[in-house]
Amino acid sequence: MSLTSVLVLCGFLAVCFAAASTGAFFRPGLWYEQLDKPAWRPPNWLFAPAWSVFYVTIAVAGWLVWRRAGFAGAAFPLAVYAVHLLINMSWSALFFGLRRPDLAFADIILLWLSIVATITVFHGVVHFAAWLLLPYLGWVSFASVLNFSIWRRNRLLRLRAIHTT
Repeated sequence: MSLTSVLVLCGFLAVCFAAASTGAFFRPGLWYEQLDKPAWRPPNWLFAPAWSVFYVTIAVAGWLVWRRAGFAGAAFPLAVYAVHLLINMSWSALFFGLRRPDLAFADIILLWLSIVATITVFHGVVHFAAWLLLPYLGWVSFASVLNFSIWRRNRLLRLRAIHTT
């Protein structure tokens, strides 16, 4: 593997972990702990390692597409990939930062669609890059159901808070 290839892989990793940093910046905190959550929710400690693995696979998938076609040759697939990362970044800000599970649910639906779009365009370039994103899609599918459940379970709490202020 060439030095350029290693540097570009490091760049993809840096971009993905920059996207991940919103999750570190907008921490769950006391507000999240007080929410009514379903019993089937994974333990808090599982989220960081799971997302770390997903961000590595997201980075490797993007790098594989770049390696096959370059930035110019894969401009559209990599643009779809970049948009997907921007949507990914906004979820933590909406859910934990603004404390808006309703807006975060809309965002996660867009995220799910953008992952499907990324898988689709990556499949046309490097099949394995598309396959690498399938566990991530599965996790986001599960997270969408969890987000919806938390939103619905706590909807009345938000309405009460609005009426008391």
